[in-house]
Amino acid sequence: MSDVTVAEQPVTNSLVTVFGGSGFLGRHVVRALARRGYRVRVAVRRPELAGFLQPMGYVGQIQVIQANLRYPDSVRRAVEGADAVVNLVGILAPSGRQSFKAVQAAGARAVAEAAAAVGARLVHVSAIGASASSASDYAKTKAEGEAAVRAAVPDAIILRPSIVFGPEDDFFNKFAGMARMSPVLPLIGGGQTRFQPVFVGDVAEAVERAVEGLAKPGATYELGGPEVRTFEQLLRTTLHEIGAKRPLVSLPFGVAACVGSIAQKLPGAPITKDQVELLKSDNVVSDAAKAEGRTLEGLGVTPTALESILGSYLWRFRKAGQFTHIPT
Repeated sequence: MSDVTVAEQPVTNSLVTVFGGSGFLGRHVVRALARRGYRVRVAVRRPELAGFLQPMGYVGQIQVIQANLRYPDSVRRAVEGADAVVNLVGILAPSGRQSFKAVQAAGARAVAEAAAAVGARLVHVSAIGASASSASDYAKTKAEGEAAVRAAVPDAIILRPSIVFGPEDDFFNKFAGMARMSPVLPLIGGGQTRFQPVFVGDVAEAVERAVEGLAKPGATYELGGPEVRTFEQLLRTTLHEIGAKRPLVSLPFGVAACVGSIAQKLPGAPITKDQVELLKSDNVVSDAAKAEGRTLEGLGVTPTALESILGSYLWRFRKAGQFTHIPT
């Protein structure tokens, strides 16, 4: 499908600044906003690598500029004149000066304070599992970022997705790639951690609706797909979609943490010690969020089923590509 889209309504005077708009979720958010006619300013560290975003809208509708959350002055410049600000920036593992603290805590604070200064609506994307008491640096700094957002912009909308899937995801693509090279796949902690995979397009639609003012001011939404599945079930689904048979070997959390400590020192590490810590807790929408309508459905978005999307991009890991027969 082409990235070129046509806005559903004429381009408006409303300007939305999107931090992290060139990433996995970001490109879908930019597309969703452009379709609704917003002018979109995409703030990224490497604008020369984000030119692919501009054909998603009319000529001049999407502007890419340089900004780095570690430099508040660049953040303030990026939100000048914006009616709404969206922060999508997050990292799965630290790299150089891009630490969890700098990006997910201090960076979130810089964006929130800049949005408050111009009176812009703020939509902040965090993650299910964000907790100040977590032993995971990822989850802890996500919580610190949320607290900073609430302090600067009390009416901000916070969106917490479960594991996000889609063509460029870092979960199903990673394990499908591992299955091509490894004779086994690891069931970390026995593989019983529960997830609620949510389609990237649905999360992008939730962001757009929050920008549009359709979310409850000051609310924290938890976004999950239509089904809850264990880590083991997700690995088996991945193997089925790529037509591969691999034994699943249980790996205790302690052993996995040791492996992660060593692997995280290597480029493109398959797992880190911090990610092993995250796998000790379920990653699903809470009962409270369901009861209060703080979900995808509460925003008017119907969750997309995993199997309806997964095969559309995992086919490249099959032995004969799209020509491989996968039994239903």
